[in-house]
Amino acid sequence: MMFSTGLDYYTGLKMKDASTVGMRKFWFWLSIGINVGFLGIFKYYNFFAESFAGLLSGFGFQANFWTLQVILPVGISFYTFHGLSYVIDIYKNRIEPERNIVDYSLFVSYFPLLVAGPIERATHLLPQIKKRRNFDYTKAVDGLRQILWGLFKKVVIADNCAKYVNVIFDNPESYSGSTLALGAVLFAFQIYGDFSGYSDIALGTSRLFGIELLKNFNYPYFSRDIAEFWRRWHISLSTWFRDYLYIPLGGSQGGALMKVRNTFIIFLVSGFWHGANWTFIAWGLLNALYIMPSIVLNTNRNNLDVVAKGKYFSTLGELIQIIITFAITCFAWIFFRAKDLDSAFSYIKRIFTSSLFTIPKFNSNQFSTKVLLILILFFLLIEWIGRSYNHALEIKDSTSFYLKWTLYFFIFMTIMIWGVTTKTEFIYFAF
Repeated sequence: MMFSTGLDYYTGLKMKDASTVGMRKFWFWLSIGINVGFLGIFKYYNFFAESFAGLLSGFGFQANFWTLQVILPVGISFYTFHGLSYVIDIYKNRIEPERNIVDYSLFVSYFPLLVAGPIERATHLLPQIKKRRNFDYTKAVDGLRQILWGLFKKVVIADNCAKYVNVIFDNPESYSGSTLALGAVLFAFQIYGDFSGYSDIALGTSRLFGIELLKNFNYPYFSRDIAEFWRRWHISLSTWFRDYLYIPLGGSQGGALMKVRNTFIIFLVSGFWHGANWTFIAWGLLNALYIMPSIVLNTNRNNLDVVAKGKYFSTLGELIQIIITFAITCFAWIFFRAKDLDSAFSYIKRIFTSSLFTIPKFNSNQFSTKVLLILILFFLLIEWIGRSYNHALEIKDSTSFYLKWTLYFFIFMTIMIWGVTTKTEFIYFAF
């Protein structure tokens, strides 16, 4: 991380001071090449070596490749993308290079977002780092609310779902199709509670210091189509790929064939970003196929506003759209969670049997299924009520004092009683 920080800081200054266009391009591509090269070596070298060896063996050739036995540097995907966006923005004359190395180093290594995002931009975070900040009581209180809700998502929803998900995905042959389908649904809540919970904690912590980070989740499971889902899920990564890959490739300005090509590239790269495994490639490809009809028919921007805005309930049509979008998202999550493609296809095959129409059953003495389902319903209710706000616990000033503190106390006690206290890693720490 120190080398990457020094490289991007130095090349940013050299691009600014370059006397010719050629020298400017040299420093730009040097930084891009080294950053992407590090990411490729640490994260993807073994994957490519093993995949190529497997391909050769399929043709009858025996190949033994040297593989790296190293630990993946913590947060490398996130801080590499921070540096890439900084260098690209300087090259495109969107920002001036930062000459204070302490400020730039803080931008790269800012602790709330270092290991799992959100992926920040220099145009957004650096100006906040450089200006004087005074303690803001209102922001601090709101930050604490978001931290509380993030903790609830992580230790109550995600970690309790994980107990069931691990048992089901590790032994799919032991369960009915309905139980496997439930496992996929619970993983959907696990990964959302886990990742958006981390993001809430990071954003809330940062707000205590007077710094606003980019919003990373916007109630994605209330989406009415897959295009809306991807505008609401892992927003910092989606917009990064849009601005630094999709648009430079031509975006949607060309013909239908170009739009299709660019969309597939974005989703395949997004899948590959998550990890060196064919399961992530399949997950990205499947999501590209999901979104393709709306790209071709130009309906991908039909649902830009929050669902049922200003209303307590959605229409029946919107509810059906939400359920369908959630269902196909859960299906794609099977590839994300499976250890390899064979396991994913086997899992899916076992779902679509006659046992799909039975009552889900599995042995688990760790946690009450009924309690978990009630907690998930409570979680969905709070998210639905708060879906128009920056986070679910962003409460209006006019809200009753007693109502607010009753809610805070209930969530706190829920964390104390049903929160998982054993060590459970955040899923995105692996990326």
